[in-house]
Parts: sequence; C-alpha cells; structure tokens
Amino acid sequence: MENTAHELGIGIVGAGFMGQTYARTVVTLISGARLAGVAEGSRAPELASKHGVPCFRSCRELVASDAVHLVCVATPHAQHGPHALAAAAAGKHVLIDKPMASSVEECDAILAACRDTGAKCSITYTQRNRIGVVQAREALASGALGRVLQIRTYQIVPAGIDAVPKWQLEPANAGILLGHGIHNFDLIRALTGREIVSVFAKCRSLAGAPVEATSDVILTTDDGAVHYLFCSFEVPKPGFPRSEVGVRVVCEKGLLDIDPYGETRISRNGAAWQTLAVQPAIDWAGKGFLDPVRLETYATILQDLVDAAHEGRDPAITGWDGRQAVAAVLAAYESSRSGGEARLDLPKPH
Repeated sequence: MENTAHELGIGIVGAGFMGQTYARTVVTLISGARLAGVAEGSRAPELASKHGVPCFRSCRELVASDAVHLVCVATPHAQHGPHALAAAAAGKHVLIDKPMASSVEECDAILAACRDTGAKCSITYTQRNRIGVVQAREALASGALGRVLQIRTYQIVPAGIDAVPKWQLEPANAGILLGHGIHNFDLIRALTGREIVSVFAKCRSLAGAPVEATSDVILTTDDGAVHYLFCSFEVPKPGFPRSEVGVRVVCEKGLLDIDPYGETRISRNGAAWQTLAVQPAIDWAGKGFLDPVRLETYATILQDLVDAAHEGRDPAITGWDGRQAVAAVLAAYESSRSGGEARLDLPKPH
C-alpha cells in the first residue's frame, strides 16, 4: 500500500444511481482526493467522460491501476462482495455501498484482505449521519436518558416496489430487507452500542413481489434487550407519518422519536416532547438525488475514509459494522425459513 501523504485517487465501480452519487460527491465535496476513474455498467463511459477521467474495462483493471488508491463499490448487491474483495486484495481502501456483501463469508474475506494489505474499509450507512440520528446518539451518550430498554424501528416506503430498480427484484440480490432494511439493523447497533445475538423473523411479500418486500423482525442484543423492526415497500400510499425510516427509543429516563428525514423529538424524565433536530428535506428518489443536501451524508462518510487513509486510523464506520448488519439480516432470512429463532455467531472484531 502506498503512503497516502498525497491526494488519493478514487475509482468508482458502477455507474448507475449510486455511481453517479459517489462521482458527484467526490468532485464537489471531498478534499484530499480526486476522481481517478470509473468501471462497470453500461453508463460507465458516459460518467467517465462527463468528469474527464478514464473508463476502465472492468473492476479488475480499475483496481490494478496505480492511479487508484480508494475504490467506491456501487454495483448491484450481489456484486458487492467480489468487487470489494478485488479492491481490498489489491491494497486499495474501499467504501462499499450497503449491504457490504451477500454473505457473511464474503464479508469475512473482505476484512481478511484489508488486514493483509493494510487497506481501510467503510460502509455507506447514510442514516447514521442524518442530523436527528447524530443528535439522538449524543443524547444517549450523555447518559441523561439512562439505559436503552427497547427500540422499535420502521422502514415503510409506500408502494416502494415500483420505485426500486428491476435488478433489486432479482433473487440474486436477496431482497428488500438486505438492500434497504439493513439501515435499521445498523441503527439498532449504532444507537445501543450492542451486538445483535439472535433474530426471530417473518419475511414475505404481501403483494406478489418476486423477493421478500415485507418483514417483521424481533432482535435480541447482547445485554438482553429486545427490539422490533418492521420493513415494507408494499404498504399502500400514503403510508404512515414519520415511518419512512422511523426509530422510537425507550430509555430508563426518557424517550426518543427519531425521523432521519424530518423532525427528531426527545422527552426527558416524563416531560413534554421537545424538538431535538430537524433534517432538511431530502429528495432521495427524484430529480434532486444529486442535491447537496442528500449528498452531505455520503460526503461525511467518504471524507472520513479518505482522512482515515491519510492518518492511518480506522474510519468511524468500519467493515465490522458492515459484516454484523449483513449477519443479522441473513439470520432474519434463516429464521423466516426455519420458523425458529436464529442465533448469530459473534467472533471477536479484528
């Protein structure tokens, strides 16, 4: 691995919605790095040409380039593992759009490759950096609310199956819980600081989607707390208020009602609700998907990884975080298939 005392060259694997997101983020919001190339996908030549960078014929060619030091993986979910592993094995720092991979074994292989080459790995868990989540984590960390007793979290996207690209409905890419609900698994870990040790779930389709699109999940963390997660892209419009990604936290001395796309509220010691933070509007699925307000969280994550590479430290969101959320989602699928509770194997983080 090169000494990163110079500007990092960032290569993007994938040129669709997320490839465009990363490209705009790099060229407009990141310091200490520059866009160095694009590979994979029918739109790769167009995206590369737009930003005046090389278009590589494949991921393998991109990660072999001496001009590329960090790789953003923005391909369909089933390709995350192979592409991220190729980057890490080549000694490139890697930012992987969620989910980290499609299996725990792939996640572990990526982590092992990063250890072997000294590469840094981070995962794009965008909800962690929404202002309401940031403020909620600070409130919990202060200790004023006491211990977290339970979290009830929702991801309800009304008629959302119509909004997802067709490739997400291919069985190879697993389903909505792995592709989207994984944010909620990560938020439970991020807000509690605990590991998920067991899962009981019912995953299915309510409206005939080719993959699961609705899931109810009960999770137990290693402190014995029990949490609930509901994820559905099949609820009819208009859906329910404050539930696109909603998180309700019950603590010993208060409550948090987190809406990463709107107002986050807090109640302390039985007092009335107060506004803790308000997230500016985000047009994540429309014409404003490249708006700076949406890109802010991507810039925070990517800038942290760039800085971590320069400084020789771990990023705030690690590959271990990616691995653990994947393991929990896959445990939910296994529980739904078996009809029983699924326990997670929890090796020590590296």
